[in-house]
Amino acid sequence: MTLETFFDKFNLFADAPGAVGKIRELVLEWAVRGRLVSQDAKDETAKTLLKRVATTAKTRRRGTNLQEEIEGPFQIPKTWEWVRLPHVLTKLTDGTHHSPPNGTSGDFMYVTAKNIKTDGVLLDSITYVTKKVHDEIYSRCDPSFGDILYIKDGATTGIATINQIKEPFSMLSSVALLKPSEAIFNRYLLWAMRSPFFYSETRGAMKGAAITRVTLSVMAASLLPLPPLAEQKRIVAKVDELMALCDQLEAQQQERETRHADLARAAMARFADAPTPANLNFLFHPSYIISPADLRKTILTLAVQGKLVLQDPDDEPAEKFLTLIQNRLAMFKAGRSFRNGIDEKDSVKPFELPPGWAWSRFRELGEFGRGKSKHRPRNDSSLFVGGTHRLVQTGDVARANGAIQTYTALYNDVGLAQSKIWPAGTLCITIAANIADSGILGFDACFPDSVVGFIPAEPIPSVRYFEYFMRTAKEHLEKFAPATAQKNINLGILEQVWIPIPPLAEQRRIVAKVDQLMALVDELEVRLAASRTSAENLLTALVAELTGTTNGRKVSASPAKPDTSVLRPAVQPTPAAPIASTSLPSAPVTPAPPAAPKNARTLAELRKAAGLSQSAVAQAMGLNQAYISQMETGKRAINEAQQRQLAELLGVSSDIIRC
Repeated sequence: MTLETFFDKFNLFADAPGAVGKIRELVLEWAVRGRLVSQDAKDETAKTLLKRVATTAKTRRRGTNLQEEIEGPFQIPKTWEWVRLPHVLTKLTDGTHHSPPNGTSGDFMYVTAKNIKTDGVLLDSITYVTKKVHDEIYSRCDPSFGDILYIKDGATTGIATINQIKEPFSMLSSVALLKPSEAIFNRYLLWAMRSPFFYSETRGAMKGAAITRVTLSVMAASLLPLPPLAEQKRIVAKVDELMALCDQLEAQQQERETRHADLARAAMARFADAPTPANLNFLFHPSYIISPADLRKTILTLAVQGKLVLQDPDDEPAEKFLTLIQNRLAMFKAGRSFRNGIDEKDSVKPFELPPGWAWSRFRELGEFGRGKSKHRPRNDSSLFVGGTHRLVQTGDVARANGAIQTYTALYNDVGLAQSKIWPAGTLCITIAANIADSGILGFDACFPDSVVGFIPAEPIPSVRYFEYFMRTAKEHLEKFAPATAQKNINLGILEQVWIPIPPLAEQRRIVAKVDQLMALVDELEVRLAASRTSAENLLTALVAELTGTTNGRKVSASPAKPDTSVLRPAVQPTPAAPIASTSLPSAPVTPAPPAAPKNARTLAELRKAAGLSQSAVAQAMGLNQAYISQMETGKRAINEAQQRQLAELLGVSSDIIRC
């Protein structure tokens, strides 16, 4: 594969995690392999440069053997040389190994790993040491303007920067000091140390389990490809240019993602308001992707508003069976007062119901109450020894995804006596810690008073419609939880929540339709995740192909082809104009023909800027044009199949959907 093809096909993996970061890595790999700029026969060779610089006393120090014959891991231009770090440094050391007293005031700044950033030394959280402490540290580790500072200990190991501070300061041993000799341009050394190749040189020898560490001896043994000094400066200029273009591309992608998110939300809102075939097309517009989470939310909203399935005039209206239930329930008594909760004005019915539907509340529909756990402390072992009765906690409900299949502990008979068994099929709703999470018990179980149980009265067929409703109500109910460490709402708030109740027959149709659609969205989510992984694998393979390496080492065989059995179910987005609100215009909208996206122009600039090295990467090592074509065809096929299936389930191609 050629570099030209790489840029042409960038959109195939542009949504892979860190796609622009991979381009940055590729640029740095080209840089340290002599593929980024052309060589000039007039340049003083690196070998001659090293000999000339070696005449200075500073370079002739213990452990530096300029006569060492080094066989590098890959081929470099003839004018280059393989060296070890000490060959191009006048000093390689680190800061103090004994953390000295330091504070917000003192005589000299004290720099640690937390202050080292890619763009320099951050002074916002700097501390200070006394002159006496500084003099002791500085006598061995004396950073100067233009030196390289490298984090060698901790979670941020590998970050390198150029010191821009002109005044003396002290350092901790988590930071290494590299003083470049005249043989190397400090900015070339910086870019080289940020390259995947150098990272692989140090990564394999990192020490420590809890805290990663690169020792000075590992750094001293690390290899570095050294170009002629003049070429080093040309490489730095080219890298700076390409990195600036990568910055632009990254910014454009972020802007595009923001705009597409706005468009996606507007499309979902429009479809939820009017689920017509025309509005369904907006869910599959190539300019954006609707997330599975948003699809689920819209499906459930349509379900509880009576917009997911057709109403049947022959269905018995909900009001009839609700009256029957209310007459049977002992809890439905004249004059019963609500517990403390939301005001009546906050309990306004939120939307107009379809014919045959009715509004009701949990307490009017069946058994509704908090769980029990009277004993204190609740974790008293006397409640659990030899237990056989399942105890469900809020965490079990939160991770249920609709069906509670786990339990936290087992009560014994003593524990059961201070609690209560709820039967399988009970709807559980959390009112503490996790607010308004819901799930249906898959077994008989107890739960504490931080969980509310609901068992619908006959003739309601099941509790599943109500579980779907609770998912739509969660965001609203969370607003009533006070902003405290332990969030909670009281039972009175749940008691006053209005629930839209369909006729019994329609409830069954709604649940069946939601189940179908949720299964499809689950499949879509799996495909999206797999396609992102596939795109990431493809990008990694392409980078390896263009550099001929894997993690900095030469590849002995063609890279494995990523799995393309599942691909992204939508074509690559193109930038669209920003919208003013989260609602699309009421009139039909015809998407404008896609304009040349900004990122395409930036990619063209990247391609042009890297043009001198195209001939060096022209040979393919595994992936080929046929494979790329296969991937593109697969993406289109999956997108069309997903669209047909969802359209069919929503009734766009039949008479199911209510237009």
